[in-house]
Amino acid sequence: MKNQTTKSWSLFHGLIMAVALGGPLAAQDMSLGEFEFMNSCAACHGADGKGNGSITGYLNQSVPDLTQLQKDNGGVFPVTGAYSFIAGGAEVGAHGSRDMPAWGRRYMIRAEGDPDFLGGDVAQEYVNIRILALIEHLAGIQEK
Repeated sequence: MKNQTTKSWSLFHGLIMAVALGGPLAAQDMSLGEFEFMNSCAACHGADGKGNGSITGYLNQSVPDLTQLQKDNGGVFPVTGAYSFIAGGAEVGAHGSRDMPAWGRRYMIRAEGDPDFLGGDVAQEYVNIRILALIEHLAGIQEK
């Protein structure tokens, strides 16, 4: 258990430093938010967020243009709404039920016994950081 806790804290602190310093992740030249977007959203929403992802032809519903969130909200980026949607507080429609949303368990706290289990407050902070980084990326791709 101690080894798992040490691993969890090391991962958590490394992630905090990457976010705090605003530096690129590993060898890629992208922010944590862009990394999250490319891994969780781009297949449907496209790398540019305009709803033209590689799997849109297989979907039964149109995919929203995420570059218009601010425009559609009176010129203010909807941080609370975006957080609620990603974290699970809002209905997800095309993403499926909250038991199995399109992004799987990526933004959920893992249970003990899961290989990616972090535990307690560390897990919640890890999830929050990833969601906030994704929201920051979304805010950065808004069109005027």
